[in-house]
Amino acid sequence: MEQFTALKQMIQFNKSAFNQGYNAMEMLWEQNEKMTHSFLDQAEWLPEESKKTVNEWMRLFKKGCDDFKKTADQNYNSMEKLFAGSDK
Repeated sequence: MEQFTALKQMIQFNKSAFNQGYNAMEMLWEQNEKMTHSFLDQAEWLPEESKKTVNEWMRLFKKGCDDFKKTADQNYNSMEKLFAGSDK
């Protein structure tokens, strides 16, 4: 049973580390998004189509990150459920 306790602790540690890393990446992303929007607003020489393309890239990147986080959370929850009854 100690093995299962150790595995559960490892999963909790990995989940916590993932969440902290993801939150740090998200903060950097938000700053990058603000800077990019500021640049695009000031870049009068840049065609509107190019601005739309950059905005679409940013939207798709954010969606990909959100989907990845959702999948990781689901997998961590599945692992926690798998070991939930192991304390008996």
